[in-house]
Amino acid sequence: MPRKAGRSPEETRRALLDAAATVIRTRGVSASLDDIARAAGVSKGGLLYHFPAKDALVRTLAQDMLDAFRTEVRAALDPADTAPGRLTRAYVRASLDTSHDEVAVREYLALIAQLMSIPEVAELARADAGQWERELHDDGLPDHVVTLVVAAADGASAAPLWGVGIDVAAARKLEQQLLDLTRPN
Repeated sequence: MPRKAGRSPEETRRALLDAAATVIRTRGVSASLDDIARAAGVSKGGLLYHFPAKDALVRTLAQDMLDAFRTEVRAALDPADTAPGRLTRAYVRASLDTSHDEVAVREYLALIAQLMSIPEVAELARADAGQWERELHDDGLPDHVVTLVVAAADGASAAPLWGVGIDVAAARKLEQQLLDLTRPN
C-alpha cells in the first residue's frame, strides 16, 4: 500500500499510533503489524520505516498516552493559582475531566489494560507513576492529603472501565470536594 499523498511523516506517525491504539484495543496485544499498517492506510514497510519493530511501536504508543495525560494536567494548571497544591489541583481537574464521552473513556481504559500486560509498558507506567508521585508530593501539601486526593481522582477516572462511570454532576461535585481538600481552610 503506497504512502498517502500529502501526509507528512509526522501525520503518518500519528496515524500509525492511532491505528495501533484501535487495533490493540480491539484485537489485543497480539495484533499484527500488518493489521496496524492496514488500519493506518500504510504499507507494512511504511510502518517499519517509522517503527522498526512492534515493541518500538507499542512502547511509543504507551509513552504517547502518558505524555498526553501529562499535557492535560499542565493545561489544567490555573495561572492565577500560586498556592501550595497547584499541581495536585490540576491533576484532579484533568483526571475528572468530563468533556470526553463515556464510550471513548472506556475504550481508552481498555487500551491501557491491554498495554499493561506487556512488562516493558508496565515498567514505563511505573516509572511515570513514580515521577507523578515525586512531583505531587513536592507540591506543598501534606502527604496524606495528596495520597487521598490523587487516589480518589484516579479511582473515579477509572470507574468507566467497570461500566459505572459517574455522571457529570457527580464528577463536578467530587472534583470540588477534592479541590477543597487541597486548599487551606
